[in-house]
Amino acid sequence: MFYLGIDVAKAKLDCCLLLSIEDGKRKTKSVANTARGFSDLLRWIDKQGLERSQVRGLMEGTGVYHTPAATALSEAQVSVSILNPARVREYAKSMGMQTKNDKADSIVIALYGAKHPEKLIVWEAPSLQARTLQALLARREALERDLQRERNRQEKADFIDTPERITKSLEESIAFLKEQIKKLSKDIDGHIKRYSELKEQMALLTSIPAVGPKTGAQMLSILHHHRFERPEQLSAYIGLNPVEFTSGSSVFHRPHLSKAGPGRVRAVLYMAAVVATRHNPVIKAQYQRLISRGKSKMSALGAAMRKLVHLCFGVLKNRTPFNPNYAFGD
Repeated sequence: MFYLGIDVAKAKLDCCLLLSIEDGKRKTKSVANTARGFSDLLRWIDKQGLERSQVRGLMEGTGVYHTPAATALSEAQVSVSILNPARVREYAKSMGMQTKNDKADSIVIALYGAKHPEKLIVWEAPSLQARTLQALLARREALERDLQRERNRQEKADFIDTPERITKSLEESIAFLKEQIKKLSKDIDGHIKRYSELKEQMALLTSIPAVGPKTGAQMLSILHHHRFERPEQLSAYIGLNPVEFTSGSSVFHRPHLSKAGPGRVRAVLYMAAVVATRHNPVIKAQYQRLISRGKSKMSALGAAMRKLVHLCFGVLKNRTPFNPNYAFGD
């Protein structure tokens, strides 16, 4: 397998094709982040005398800018993996790489893939219905952030002598954003119900106590944009895997979540986990066991979030609703 590291920017792709892991022999190329640029990249790969199926394209998840390139490579029979940027940065630090530019980043990405092939998950282009769901969720999230900002401004305005026209503007803006969020939530529900696969999967997810439509929609979006073979991979992607920091007998810090993945998903899962510790029998029992063993509440909640993710993965993989009698380990 030959590893192609791609550093993605809005305008261009800086690429590094690792030809030999042993001596680090490589070739680099920069192409435009456009359809024409993707064609140039594929022709460049062909000129190296490689079968496209021998090449693993690697790139970090960068919002929307990596998706067209990943789709074009995948459709051209180049297997693609989307990497967590935090993992790549940690690898670069471990290798003592201090240079930071687009070309150097593409080299680091290629080397990371070559050194950790077991961590690479093959990416598949999501369906149109999955891309639409992701776009709807992203828009609702943006409006919710705007709403929180306006509420913060309104709270500050209440403490000072604010002109009436300003307070009225804030009230109108908040009302507008609330209405838009309400409308988008209906659009999201309608979109999921419109497609039998999404509808069936949402029913399975919401069969889990504490998993509501908001949590279910986020999990659906992730699982339709990434392929995970094990629930541990899904937890790690979201940033729920515990990180320990100890050294000898004098340095000891409490384990904490890596928080390496999408923060918006963790925020939704946190609220769901709080509810689950009271109403989900499996998670409630686990939470109480951990507390009785002396674990902190935050540590136990982190475990509850991971368990909730594992349950979501399980009901979709097995295509069966939540069963509280099924034996789960910690």
